[in-house]
Order: sequence, then C-alpha cells, then structure tokens
Amino acid sequence: MKQKLRTVLVFTKLSTRRFFRDRLAIFFSILFPLIFLFVFGSISKGNGSPSFNVALFNESKTPFSRQFAGEIEKSKVFKVNKTVTTLAEAKDKMSKSQIDGIITLPPTFGSVDATSNYPTGNVNLLYSASNASTGQTLETILSGSVSAINDTLTRSKPPLAVTTKTVNDHKLTAFDYTFSGLLGFSIIGIGIFGPINVFPELKKQGILRRLHTTPIRVWQYFMSTMFSQAITGVVAISVQFAVAISIFKLHVAGNYFAIIAFTVLSIFMILGIGLAIGGWAKNERQAAPLSNIVVFPMMFLSGTFFPRYLMPDWLQHLAAYLPLTPVIDGLRQLITEGQNLAQIGPQLGEIGIWLVVIYAIAFRVFRWE
Repeated sequence: MKQKLRTVLVFTKLSTRRFFRDRLAIFFSILFPLIFLFVFGSISKGNGSPSFNVALFNESKTPFSRQFAGEIEKSKVFKVNKTVTTLAEAKDKMSKSQIDGIITLPPTFGSVDATSNYPTGNVNLLYSASNASTGQTLETILSGSVSAINDTLTRSKPPLAVTTKTVNDHKLTAFDYTFSGLLGFSIIGIGIFGPINVFPELKKQGILRRLHTTPIRVWQYFMSTMFSQAITGVVAISVQFAVAISIFKLHVAGNYFAIIAFTVLSIFMILGIGLAIGGWAKNERQAAPLSNIVVFPMMFLSGTFFPRYLMPDWLQHLAAYLPLTPVIDGLRQLITEGQNLAQIGPQLGEIGIWLVVIYAIAFRVFRWE
C-alpha cells in the first residue's frame, strides 16, 4: 500500500511541476480569474450612483418649471444632452440607445392652482420599450423627486410609511458578496479546463498509453491529479485573496482554514467533471464542445455573476441541482456570514453526493487512449 501511495505522490509532483511550467495553464488558472476580479472589483467599488443620459424639453414658461429643469440639469443622476433640439431628434437617438429617456415639461407645468396656491402639472417621461428596466428606474427617480417636492409644499406627514433597514452585521460591501462568485468561477477553471486541455494532449502524444502499460491504476492517477489541482487551486485562490484584500479591501467574516478546506473539497468535486470529460474525449474536438455544454449552464445559473433570485422560479429550482450551486452558496456563507463548516452541512452534503456520482461516471468513462 505504501508503494501505491508513493506512486501517487510522485505523479502529484510531476503534475504540479508540469502546471507551473505551462504558461497557458498559469494564465487560465490564475491570471484570467484575476482579470474578472479587477473588472467586478472596479464595478463594485465605484461610487454606486447611477447616471442616465436624457433629453430635456421645457415647454412651460413658468418660474417653477425653469427651477425644476435647472435642478435636473444640475443633478448628478441625469446627464442632459443639450445638443438635441427637437422631439423627433430625441426619439431617433433613443431608438439608437444614444440616450436613455426623454423628459418633457408640458406648457401647463408649474402653473399655480388658484385654490391651493401650489404649482401643479405632470412630468412626462418617454422611454424605449426595448430598455424598459432603465425607463422604470428613471420613473422611480422622477417620482421620488416629485414626491419630495410635494412633501415640502404641503408640509403634511403621510399617515403610513415604510421604514427599511439593511441587515449587515459584518459591515460587508457589495464586492464582498461578489467575491464568492468569482471564487466559484476560478474553481471551474481549475477543475474542468485543466484536465480537458491536458488529457487529450497526453493521449495524442501517447503518454497515457505508455502509462497504461505500467502498474499504475486509474484511481492512483486520479488521486495524483486531485492533489496536484488542489495545490494549484490553493495557490490561485490565495493570489485572489491577496489581491482582493490589498486592493479592494475585501472583508472576510469567516475562518480562513474553513474556507481553504471547503475550497479544496469543491475543487475535488468539480475536478471530477474535468476528469470525466478529459478522460473520455479522444481529442480536443470532442472535449471542447462537451465542456462548454457543462460549464456555461453552471457558470450563469449557479449565482456566479448575478443572484439566482432574479431568475424565474422554475429556473431557480433547476439551478439548485447544479454541482456549482452548493459551492458558491457555501463559500458565500463562509466568507460573508462568518459561518463554520458545521453550519453549512446541507452544502457539504450536496457536494458529497455529487462527489460520488461524478467520480463513478469518471471512472467508468475514462480511457487511456
């Protein structure tokens, strides 16, 4: 038994050395995820204030309309395009997505009501049906501005109100929540893209065929690959943590040892998919399309880049059964909520089930040539 484990150790060293000598593998496993880290980190660390390009037409001559239009022009939320002079020109630009909406103050806007002595009128907003989400956001912002003016004029307190409060005991930022998804993306690259790039090449060169003539068994080869990829994964994840903490001020609420242990277990599980695809495929033409079929649904449905609650209910239920979903959920709970391994038992259980299923398939479909 010692001799068999020594064989595993030798192949682990060989696989690890081969990885660090392969510039392409280093790029896709370490540098490529860092690019996403910088992109999403820069977005999350922005000022958080949205801005919209709009066209503004003040058709009213009242002092209140001039004051209201002036406030819109000075607002940081609205960027008024002053080169647009006609409504037709504005609609044309909006159809080309050059502006987000058209705000019009009709001739009666701001006229004083004789009974209440308050200025009255409607703010008209036009937006494209192809960009409904932006239009609805503009409507919400304008409605909020008008409501604030109404409260100032009438000076009356509404009888009912809604009070909101954000629950964030660990003082976490949006980037802290995004970071867990980025780690999931890295685990995909380490666990799947590594084997599907290496195995077909080894088969082409006849290396696996020669290994098959030696006493080495499939489980030994798999185990050495698992340990090698775990070492690679810990290095890649450590680099991401170092960059995220030093540059984007990542705050980690959980225990680092628990995070590392969970990450290694996740790499083992996802790696099984790469071993199954790479071990079955005879060449790159078979491996590449099959890996894309497996990777892309997990990448976009497991909560890697955006929350799953934004998806339809049936798609949420489907995404819950993807292998990457418990990985990202577990990482998010460890990193942002400060939970320990015992508290993420459901995620560990799902990963354990997937480990058995995936490696059963990988052992069955693996071929040396």
